[in-house]
Amino acid sequence: MKYDGEMLARLVAQAESAPGQADMVMIRALIEEASELGAGRALERLGLSDRSAEGDVRELRELLSAWRDAKKAARGAVVGWAVRIVMALILLGVAVKAGLIGMVRG
Repeated sequence: MKYDGEMLARLVAQAESAPGQADMVMIRALIEEASELGAGRALERLGLSDRSAEGDVRELRELLSAWRDAKKAARGAVVGWAVRIVMALILLGVAVKAGLIGMVRG
């Protein structure tokens, strides 16, 4: 949807025709139209004003979610392997301290 500002221009002209008479309804209408115009311009600048933009954003969110899941899984795998290595080293240290390693040689 393209916002050309026509409604905003009409509201501003109406507010200027009766200075001092701008009531709350007129102010709210001006704010609403100005915000819609600004949002439309922002979407156009980002390239998200066409019909396929919704699907593009949905796809990007899915990709981002998959990336986060992959990072979480990788982090879990690294932590798991680190714990296994530390436990193996502790077990090896206990075996050396208990003299179990020396029994194999002699």
